[in-house]
Amino acid sequence: MKLFDLFFGKMLDRRIAEYQSDLIQKHVSEVENVYKTMRGWRHDYHNHIQAMLALTDRPDEIRHYLLCLSDDLTAVDTVIKTGNVTLDAILNSKLSLIRNSGIEVSAKAAVPQNLPISDIDLCVIIGNLLDNALEACQSQSDEAERSIRIFIGVLKNQLYIYCRNTLDGIPKKLGGTYLSSKRKNGRGIGLMRIDSIAARNNGFVNRQHDDGIFATEVVIPLS
Repeated sequence: MKLFDLFFGKMLDRRIAEYQSDLIQKHVSEVENVYKTMRGWRHDYHNHIQAMLALTDRPDEIRHYLLCLSDDLTAVDTVIKTGNVTLDAILNSKLSLIRNSGIEVSAKAAVPQNLPISDIDLCVIIGNLLDNALEACQSQSDEAERSIRIFIGVLKNQLYIYCRNTLDGIPKKLGGTYLSSKRKNGRGIGLMRIDSIAARNNGFVNRQHDDGIFATEVVIPLS
């Protein structure tokens, strides 16, 4: 029995290590995508100035140009500032990836400075929630219906995380437990990680599905 436990423990450690390695590589590519967008706008900044200087004697045209430029800047300046630098990095990289996939996204987030949960655990939860939401949306047949919403805040002295996404069909369940679409015979590591982190921090996870919407709530006491 001890030999089996040792073998199973090593196998699980290896799978978690592989999962975390893949997650880090994915996050790196997503952050690079954010920086690429910012560099592109900065590169165009000089050209925008030259264009406006050429229109100084045509106020109507320069006004139209500035309005278009404002719309463009709004699309770039979508940075979420939560009060937690680590969370900001993972959240903004995920949101950038979702927007670049053509999916409508709504995000609101703010967290207190002192949290009972580690930055790493918090980012694992957010990263997995948004990865799963993105995958579900990308599988939808009607692209116009794709949308994701995430909210992170404090509710009744608890850290409250809510993520909902649209999807086709009905997600698979075994009893009262939702199954990962990535695995044919059970829950994915991402789902288990979210549940494990919530339980370790005296919190809980609630998942619900109704009429083309899948929603996850993660609640963790602040004290």
